[in-house]
Amino acid sequence: MPRSPFAPSFWRSPLRGPWLTSVLGVVLLGGITVLFVTGLLSYAAYNPDLSPVNDKTPDKGVLGFYLFSWPTDPHWLYRLNQGVHVTLGITLIPVLLAKLWSVVPKLFTLPPARSLAHALERISLLLLVGGALFEFVTGVLNVQLDYVFPGSFYPLHFYGAWVFFSAFVAHAVLKMPLAWRNLRRLREEKTELVSPNPAPPTVSRRGALWFVGSGSLLLFVTTAGQNFDGVLRRTALLAPHGGAEPGSGPGGFQINKTAAYAGIDPGETSEEAWRLVVVGRAGRTVRLDRAELLQLPLHSSALPIACVEGWSTSDQWWRGVRLRDLAALVGYDDPPDVFVESLQRHGAFRRAALRANQVADPRSLLALSVNGEDLTPDHGHPARIIVPAAPGVLNTKWVAKLTFGDL
Repeated sequence: MPRSPFAPSFWRSPLRGPWLTSVLGVVLLGGITVLFVTGLLSYAAYNPDLSPVNDKTPDKGVLGFYLFSWPTDPHWLYRLNQGVHVTLGITLIPVLLAKLWSVVPKLFTLPPARSLAHALERISLLLLVGGALFEFVTGVLNVQLDYVFPGSFYPLHFYGAWVFFSAFVAHAVLKMPLAWRNLRRLREEKTELVSPNPAPPTVSRRGALWFVGSGSLLLFVTTAGQNFDGVLRRTALLAPHGGAEPGSGPGGFQINKTAAYAGIDPGETSEEAWRLVVVGRAGRTVRLDRAELLQLPLHSSALPIACVEGWSTSDQWWRGVRLRDLAALVGYDDPPDVFVESLQRHGAFRRAALRANQVADPRSLLALSVNGEDLTPDHGHPARIIVPAAPGVLNTKWVAKLTFGDL
């Protein structure tokens, strides 16, 4: 038996072949395309061109060609987009691993390059495999809130996605005609994927596909529940927000950052100490305590919270002052952009910017209560932002200052 993986007879599985590889490739072609599109839409939802504090991927240049003002309708848009992105990404892991297993002999083919075209194909294959592993690993770690990789998740995942998808498109263009022919053939041709000395089969190729599909189904079932409430959320065993709700009552829905994590001092949020600073046209400034805010016209909105990690809540019933009414207090009849600052001591997105269309939406609130009761400390007491279709991190909690104006 050869001991070197560079020997063709080292790879003895009778399952490897063009047909199995082609089936897995076609599944990944559709799935990864959806992942890439939903990933770009998730990035656009942060309004990265609005303010540097929103953009964790500087110097993107032409890679930001598609950016647009993120809409507020439908109000569940980001919840759907990110739920699909994360759930589908986790579901595709068995398919990706099976695909890599099916083509691993090609990584050890000698000579390394038989021609310039072959050398370019090998290089693109390395970028494809490396990029796929990088994107899936960093994505799963982000979902699990395990930031063990160096640097910020946002630029790593963003630039990695472009490198990976570029290699993926080039590979698909080269291989799709061959994959289609392989799927239509009843017999497989001898290729470098087929072992010259196969071991006795223990399962058919269709059985192997059922095994991979069952693994994907299991991951789907144990992940998708993080997008729902109640019993279904408890099925999300692989999601960090898939357990029991945090407490009970009106505030018993999911959070990402607690007040303790954010370094919120209860003395700063007391009725006596806390003041909201609102800055507007020509430096006009208004300071309001919570009692004064409650004297302003109050409105209600039914909106979810949805985070980049893929979890979301159902619609919660928020009540507070419309952002556009606060803009009017400081001289803006037509609502402009707003820069929001929090009492939060550390961590990303303690400051955030919202576009004028988000401020103008009548459902966008400086919320003071939720589901009929005052906000809890972990939900942002004494006041927080809530905007339809915005990522959770842009719904700033423990708001201290609002600065209205073009950003």
